[in-house]
Amino acid sequence: SHLLGITKNRLGVCGWILFSLSLLLMIITFPISVWMCLKIIKEYERAVVFRLGRIQADKAKGPGLILILPCIDVFVKVDLRTVTCNIPPQEILTRDSVTTQVDGVVYYRIYSAVSAVANVNDVHQATFLLAQTTLRNVLGTQTLSQILAGREEIAHSIQTLLDDATELWGIQVARVEIKDVRIPVQLQRSMAAEAEATREARARVLAAEGEMNASKALKSASMVLTESPIALQLRYLQTLTTVATEKNSTIVFPLPMNILEGIGGTSYDNHKKVDNRA
Repeated sequence: SHLLGITKNRLGVCGWILFSLSLLLMIITFPISVWMCLKIIKEYERAVVFRLGRIQADKAKGPGLILILPCIDVFVKVDLRTVTCNIPPQEILTRDSVTTQVDGVVYYRIYSAVSAVANVNDVHQATFLLAQTTLRNVLGTQTLSQILAGREEIAHSIQTLLDDATELWGIQVARVEIKDVRIPVQLQRSMAAEAEATREARARVLAAEGEMNASKALKSASMVLTESPIALQLRYLQTLTTVATEKNSTIVFPLPMNILEGIGGTSYDNHKKVDNRA
């Protein structure tokens, strides 16, 4: 057992004498003593009874009615409901030398009332301070990018460490959450500029890939149209129909390149003949 100071009804001679006197006093003052000796423990509470300074049993009493002997018994109520521990913002220096402020919340409950009373002075204060220290130690070994991207993994590791450390206190850590990560304003601007540059570079790469794919598609289309002149003529008429539906006052009629080359070649030959005659 991990519990401290628990003995099983070993009161000794003096203890049994005081126990008998307390029981006799309760009988003599009955029924007035009943109102002082009977205590009501709620469903979510447990009572740890100390008899002559020693814990009465290795298991807390309750819920319901419990009997407390006058003068020799003292009891402590322990709440077994889930407790919310709000961790204030902690100044943390990450592994990549970035100063951040991180806060979180811890949900825990007491599963052993005897351990919570016998093994630690103030179980809630101890758990609160341990949660702060564990949060600082775990986040100090992570980089800023790891903290921002892996909150769930970090919270799970903190929960495991807390659960192992508080086992002797009768504490069960149910959940750990990191609420907010605050970084300096200058670093926020630098990260925003870096993200913007990354997005711009990615957009340029995507645009270049689109142009390459479009050029490949145009090449394939030109090869198909070259094999069928009638398809080229139909495409030309379809383009004219599309232009006419836009209510334009100007219609452009494209000319084949071979016609322009023929005209240019004829004019060049005529100019050459004139120069030779001169």
